[in-house]
Amino acid sequence: MYRFALYTLLFVIGGVFFLPFIYTLSPYELDPSSILLAPNFEHIMGTDRLGRDIFARILNGGQTSLIIGFTSAIIASLIGLIVGISAGYFKGYYDKTITIIIDLFLTFPTFFLLLALVSYMEANITILIIVLFITGWMGMARMIRSESFAIANKPFIKILNLTNVSKIKIILKYFAPLLAPIFLVSFTFGVGGAILAESGLSFLGLGVNPPQMSWGSLLSDGKEVIEIAWWVSFFPGLFIFIITFCLMQIADYLQQKANSKNIIN
Repeated sequence: MYRFALYTLLFVIGGVFFLPFIYTLSPYELDPSSILLAPNFEHIMGTDRLGRDIFARILNGGQTSLIIGFTSAIIASLIGLIVGISAGYFKGYYDKTITIIIDLFLTFPTFFLLLALVSYMEANITILIIVLFITGWMGMARMIRSESFAIANKPFIKILNLTNVSKIKIILKYFAPLLAPIFLVSFTFGVGGAILAESGLSFLGLGVNPPQMSWGSLLSDGKEVIEIAWWVSFFPGLFIFIITFCLMQIADYLQQKANSKNIIN
């Protein structure tokens, strides 16, 4: 299942970014004679209520969703990694301060925090990335902090500190390899969560603004015609499901590998 999920994920991502060079129908072109056409040979996923090709729009919107999801997850994961290692390694007052900040962020439901932030600013790709990584670093930081605290108490780390080895060298050479499995698992979950969060915001009309599109906004476009044109919402929703399902499967596999290594060690 892990290999299938990985290959499917790579296939979908590759298709989203490279198929527009082959599938040349415009995602913006209006065609009054092709309104709400069911999937056919010319429009393989049908058309929407303005006659626009849905497959072309899914490819274009997928680029937006994937860029937002991966970029925000990368930034959030790096922030969580830095904050978590610092809290676990330096301990004391710094650790208490970081823990309080993380707990304050986690007090608010993440999606409602997203809604509150987005409602006060005009959403675009950059704003959504910023909002998503601001609300997405806490889980990574908490897990890394807990593991870093355990690593910092190991005898060989204490010996390195006593011999005045550079703190940066200790973190990069000894902490980073041990924390890599946790980082990868959390990052994979973060990408899936960011894509779902962006899709949810766009579905509610708080995501990217026209003419930009994402899978969430395409899903929202079809809700008013769902009874007569199921394909308008079905295919964007299918792509969201495929990406998040593959990411969850990969994350589960990485978590199992990390847990088996911990048991062996």
